[in-house]
Amino acid sequence: MFWIIGGGELFAGLTKVWKTPVAQKIEEQLSHVEWEGFRFEDLIFPLFVFIVGVVLPFSISRRLEQGQSRIKIYLHIVKRSVVLILLGLILNGLLRFNWPQMRWPGVLQRIGLCYFFAALLVVHTKWRTQAIVVAAVLLLYWAAMMLIPVPGFGAGVLTKEGCLSSYIDQKVVPGVLYYKYGDNEGVLSMLPAVCTALLGVLAGHWLRSNRSGNIKVVGLLVAGIVSLIIGYLWGTVFPIIKIIWTSSYVLYAGGWSLLLLAFFYWIIDVKGLQKWAFFFIVIGANPITIYFLRGLVDFDGIAGLFLAGLAQYAGPAGPLILLTGVVIIEWLFLWLLFKHKIFFKV
Repeated sequence: MFWIIGGGELFAGLTKVWKTPVAQKIEEQLSHVEWEGFRFEDLIFPLFVFIVGVVLPFSISRRLEQGQSRIKIYLHIVKRSVVLILLGLILNGLLRFNWPQMRWPGVLQRIGLCYFFAALLVVHTKWRTQAIVVAAVLLLYWAAMMLIPVPGFGAGVLTKEGCLSSYIDQKVVPGVLYYKYGDNEGVLSMLPAVCTALLGVLAGHWLRSNRSGNIKVVGLLVAGIVSLIIGYLWGTVFPIIKIIWTSSYVLYAGGWSLLLLAFFYWIIDVKGLQKWAFFFIVIGANPITIYFLRGLVDFDGIAGLFLAGLAQYAGPAGPLILLTGVVIIEWLFLWLLFKHKIFFKV
């Protein structure tokens, strides 16, 4: 969430002031690849979906242990999914009522749907079944993308114009597409996106086990490395492409997500080094709140109101001052919510 609310822009601004070969490499990692490939920026969204999955074994198991009925759990899952989807649609312009010119898919919509399907699987299946679902869906998605012919292009064409995912989006998604030929959060790519959440679910099951903290860290590290290797090798025949969420992308991004989870679990839970994370805890306590408000509140304008004068005398560092101000103002708003124990949940 730190990167989403402006951390990425802040670091990109820093690289423009700190002009060195290292800074140039960092700046490159802070933008999405146009189509094929992988950069740090391409990890942020799947990492969020992955973490949604990690939480599910804890939250749903707690509800089951409290004796909640399946009907009540279903209603909770449906409510959260619908609210997330509705918030995403509102951000995309639902209430402007110009629906033919509106983009219907989106980030919150995808999170809501991934949560819905992953949560249902957690309610009804064990971890082995969930692992089988991941493997089966990723293999079937690969087969469909490579074997089903697209009119005018044929089978196995993985370009924006000719891939099966783009073709289906053009046929079934109303309104405006994210890119000319398809959508980032399109119909067919929803299937492997659910697998990203399920990778998180499997990690959550591992963390809920009775094993020692160090064993859990080792398990996450091994799983992360294996996932990275398989994803990279698979990418040689089914390229790593975030926009259509290829199977190789799921595993490659999942590998990095597992490694990051292992690192922070080791630091915070095993070693007990927690105080340094307060800055990020404040942001993570109201993630959907700040994501939604960034589309409604002019935080850039507020930062400019207080810092524009200072920025204009700061030379090349002026834009960096404004970007820092945006993050600080957003954080202070979230801190006020945190201080008063106000947490907006869906």
